[in-house]
Amino acid sequence: MTRVKRSVHARKKRRATLERAKGYRGEANSNYKRAKEAVMKADSYAYRDRRNKKRDFRRLWITRINAAARQNGMTYGTFIHGLQLAGVELDRKVLADIAVRDPETFRRFVDVAREASAA
Repeated sequence: MTRVKRSVHARKKRRATLERAKGYRGEANSNYKRAKEAVMKADSYAYRDRRNKKRDFRRLWITRINAAARQNGMTYGTFIHGLQLAGVELDRKVLADIAVRDPETFRRFVDVAREASAA
């Protein structure tokens, strides 16, 4: 079997890893072994946090909706339940944006939810 010389590909792979590790602290931006470990760890964090970001934003939206609903004399749970009974199909992202930017419109949504849950 013929021998495979890896010099070009190995160098290319190392250069790519060191390029991705630019800006890392200590030896992690110059030493290949440390850079490879740091890049692998960074990739695992990135993968995990792409999912966590969705979780974090949903928590933020719920907090904002709850605060605005309580200012109008209603809890988050009863507000969302009332909207569902009223057939309002706005997601939490849009509701949170309305709560922050347009309190008057949000108050009307609270009134709709209150009427639907009372009926």
